[in-house]
Amino acid sequence: MGRSAIILAGGESQRFGADKGLLDLAGKPLISYVVGRTIDLVDEIVVCVKTEAQLSLYSQVLPKEVKLVVDSKDLPPCPLTGALTGLMNVKGEYSLILPCDTPFISKRIINLLFEIAVGVDAVIPRWPNGYIEPLQAVYRSKMALEAAKRMIETNNYRMQSIISLLKRVCYISTLIIKEIDPKMYTFLNINTPLDLRRAESIIRRGLVV
Repeated sequence: MGRSAIILAGGESQRFGADKGLLDLAGKPLISYVVGRTIDLVDEIVVCVKTEAQLSLYSQVLPKEVKLVVDSKDLPPCPLTGALTGLMNVKGEYSLILPCDTPFISKRIINLLFEIAVGVDAVIPRWPNGYIEPLQAVYRSKMALEAAKRMIETNNYRMQSIISLLKRVCYISTLIIKEIDPKMYTFLNINTPLDLRRAESIIRRGLVV
């Protein structure tokens, strides 16, 4: 079973006024944390950016073995476009799709998602209120690619939309994930300067491994 990781990067954050993946977090670009937590668990990493300029910037901070690809200019900038780009460029049978702003994604959870994914089309975390995490999930690459193409052909650009086309979807309760990651840091997104300060505090206090 080939394992791939697709990291969705690029896009200027309105709150930060800068490329989020390149934000400085405790002396390293934000995306470096996501790459660092996945690189030993997968066979390849594909990082999707939106412009050639971003490709140049990211190539300066990421390991050479990370593949950088640029989203199609003909499609609107959104996570589904990035996912489509990534799925078109991976080799693994299964792909982990991640945003570039979750610096504390749990390695144990990544492995768990891949293990559960064998024989199904997707493994997606789901909260007790029904909210799902389609951008911290594992998909069967071929099935997800076909679903993404079909949704985009109908001008449906919601990441959640592809799930309706997948026949075998396994939802994993966040209550199980909480047993592995009690503080649920794996889902901490850096969306605001306050989030960034919190992440810096977590690193400074050594609260994540």
